[in-house]
Amino acid sequence: MKVILIEEEAFFELIERVVERIGSKRSKKERNWLTPEEAMKELGVKSTTTLQRYRDEGKIRFSQPSKKIILYDPTSIQEFLESKVHDTF
Repeated sequence: MKVILIEEEAFFELIERVVERIGSKRSKKERNWLTPEEAMKELGVKSTTTLQRYRDEGKIRFSQPSKKIILYDPTSIQEFLESKVHDTF
């Protein structure tokens, strides 16, 4: 068995670099579709009925790969939110 000793400062620097590297790889992996729960969180709504109404009125894009699975386009959700922005005076 080999034992490697490093100074405390070097150890924490190594940990920070590992965390940064993992974070950069995660951010590169962009989500194309959101689950209903994620979409509701983004929109700030608590009701699946509201989410369905937005879908039915064509306010947000969605994909329905099977009868029970509905996924939402994050770009259209952001566009919908931006369309509701009110400028300050």
